[in-house]
Amino acid sequence: MSVPEPAGGEEKQAKEVEDAEKYSFMATVTKAPKKQIQFADDMQEFTKFPTKTGRRSLSRSISQSSTDSYSSAASYTDSSDDEGSSNFCVKNIKQAEFGRREIEIAEQGTECTECRTSAGEKPLAGAKIVGCTHITAQTAVLIETLCALGAQCRWSACNIYSTQNEVAAALAEAGVAVFAWKGESEDDFWWCIDRCVNVDGWQANMILDDGGDLTHWVYKKYPSVFKKIRGIVEESVTGVHRLYQLSKAGKLCVPAMNVNDSVTKQKFDNLYCCRESILDGLKRTTDVMFGGKQVVVCGYGEVGKGCCAALKALGAIVYVTEIDPICALQACMDGFRVVKLSEVIRQVDVVITCTGNKNVVTREHLDRMKNSCIVCNMGHSNTEIDVTSLRMPELTWERVRSQVDHVIWPDGKRVVLLAEGRLLNLSCSTVPTFVLSITATTQVRTWVGPCTSLGVGMVWKELGTRWDWSLRWHHCQKYHFFWAGVIAGMDPVFWVQQVLGKLLNEWFHGTDPAGLEGSFKLPPDRFEPS
Repeated sequence: MSVPEPAGGEEKQAKEVEDAEKYSFMATVTKAPKKQIQFADDMQEFTKFPTKTGRRSLSRSISQSSTDSYSSAASYTDSSDDEGSSNFCVKNIKQAEFGRREIEIAEQGTECTECRTSAGEKPLAGAKIVGCTHITAQTAVLIETLCALGAQCRWSACNIYSTQNEVAAALAEAGVAVFAWKGESEDDFWWCIDRCVNVDGWQANMILDDGGDLTHWVYKKYPSVFKKIRGIVEESVTGVHRLYQLSKAGKLCVPAMNVNDSVTKQKFDNLYCCRESILDGLKRTTDVMFGGKQVVVCGYGEVGKGCCAALKALGAIVYVTEIDPICALQACMDGFRVVKLSEVIRQVDVVITCTGNKNVVTREHLDRMKNSCIVCNMGHSNTEIDVTSLRMPELTWERVRSQVDHVIWPDGKRVVLLAEGRLLNLSCSTVPTFVLSITATTQVRTWVGPCTSLGVGMVWKELGTRWDWSLRWHHCQKYHFFWAGVIAGMDPVFWVQQVLGKLLNEWFHGTDPAGLEGSFKLPPDRFEPS
């Protein structure tokens, strides 16, 4: 005999369903021994894209990550002749309109778009570029510029947390084959790279990399494709180091260009971009007040210089660790105390790594840190902090907000780990558009005239300082900058327009611009990079 249901049972059940829908935007805490939080953005499933005629959906099972489970992927095949932009895999294609607005805002602050109209024809026609960079509104401008110049592009993300989902959706909507979403697992990361390279009827002949993962993948898994690559452009310290290792071992059989060490990248992107974005990332994730806080910055390269300057301006007490004697002396001259990490690890409130090396902060350092110490990384790779050593049974991980984990020791001590040791500024915040424009424009120029000699080439050696110098002057117009000493009796803005336009025209058409030397007076030799 069945027990009668209590009166009001249906109303109570309906009320519970209504409350669940009403508060579905809130984070839901799982009941696992280790507390995890799933956010509304993470709960979105991948959606198929069936709205356009002539396209068919291609589903794929996404591997399960530590906190998220995905069931399908957005991918389609276009019936047009453009084979290089035939499919995609993004988080939510419905965000494309929002992403397009983000890209349009970025275009207003960048000079990279000027390259689209500077050439009368498509200088990159026939180029099949496979790229692996951060997928943000700023890099979307670069990608669409390359496509506008005639290239076919397939793109993936170089960081599992830095992708802006709405921007990836906008690129996919525009026809770019993009495979990326925020919060990928390690398996998803490598699948996305492989999906860009391994395509029937389409073979890449150029690589644009950030970190060296794409280059490494093609070299290891597709050696026949790697041998046919006509040029590699690398923009990070980590990736350049890996290229030099291949070159030293005699295994780099294709030309490669070192964009990272160009003046326009080092002195602007690395320094000024990090000087502003480090504070943005820390404030968004921790809400910490820096006045009086003790901070140690590991590494005093261009990134370290930017971080230290920003933290010092807010009243923080900044220490620097550095192994290069020149950089260490620079830190001393800038008013920072150069120390060993082991000397200050017990007293500092924040630890920031930006060396490009591995195991800079080890488990021994983490064990000695004070309670609530914040640990983060501003280098490209996630190997600077030994995060693997923290995934042990005796330690408890607690996700307190997006990209913020508390690692709890048995005695109750907590260490605040940001972005799981990955790049802080692009994982937890955004970066200034204008300063990235300088790097993006340098990369476009590099693609138009890539180096032809084997090994790793330097941008300023291969392209000449004339381009580097003119590029900086072109961006100076944004600040209404005037230097009367450029050319006597000539408006520098007019000079930049005339010279840069002429240089771009000749470079785009594949001619040697050396003949321009007699048409204008170059700046003194002191502008030659050291």
